[in-house]
Amino acid sequence: MKMNWGTGLVLAIVGFIAFIMYFVITMSTDKAYSHDLVVEEYYKTELDFQQQLDKETNASKLPENIHMEKTAEGMLISFPEDMDFSEIKGKVFLYRPSNKQLDNEFPLSLSSHQLLVPDNRLVGGRWNISIDWSYEGQNFFFKEEINY
Repeated sequence: MKMNWGTGLVLAIVGFIAFIMYFVITMSTDKAYSHDLVVEEYYKTELDFQQQLDKETNASKLPENIHMEKTAEGMLISFPEDMDFSEIKGKVFLYRPSNKQLDNEFPLSLSSHQLLVPDNRLVGGRWNISIDWSYEGQNFFFKEEINY
């Protein structure tokens, strides 16, 4: 059989479509490629976004905001010194974009102006740390992306 340019063009297009379909089917059926949402309750989180912006505005007006630094024991989170640490309430959320199983949330329970997140909770890589906290009835929000 003699092959002309039209037959070659059709075979190339059919081969390309087969190649793309193979990858689409492989990516959508293989359990190794999990397609999770960033958060489980996406729409509820979106509705709370304006409140979060207000809390971030409150935090930006503070003379001293939360400060974070990496130490040998873990991540040291320092709260403003001019506040009574026993009155600070809230929660800390550690979000790992690459692995949902490493996400962690815990309540704030301060015994000083500093909170230590132990080294065993933070494996190396990118983390999004969010702290939703309140002091004397005013709400604040702090978030930072770090590479640990």
